Amino acid sequence: MITHPTTEELAQAVALWIDQIRPSLDPRNAFLARVAVNVLGVVGRELAQGPAAEARAARLMADLLGHEGSHAALNAELCSAIRTGDMTVETAGLLAALQTMARDQLAIDQPNYKAEGSL
Repeated sequence: MITHPTTEELAQAVALWIDQIRPSLDPRNAFLARVAVNVLGVVGRELAQGPAAEARAARLMADLLGHEGSHAALNAELCSAIRTGDMTVETAGLLAALQTMARDQLAIDQPNYKAEGSL
């Protein structure tokens, strides 16, 4: 049976290769190579964690809004409700849902980020 590398594995392999050649690059290209490695890390985490984070966010938003829908539609509706003041910090469950969604996104975008007061 032929097994193919996953997209995550391919992104990681390219990132490792860039890290190997980075010391031989001039300062500008070394910096750009580091940026590319970081981007590949985000891509890999998005592939691995993104679907679960999006599903969790859709479920949280559906609970808040009282109906199902696509992630994009629910997100647009929730943003509109917050913008117009229909949902505020006093809305039951809103802050907890937003915190969960923000943590999930931070785990993808900035996995080393430590919030104030966290261990």
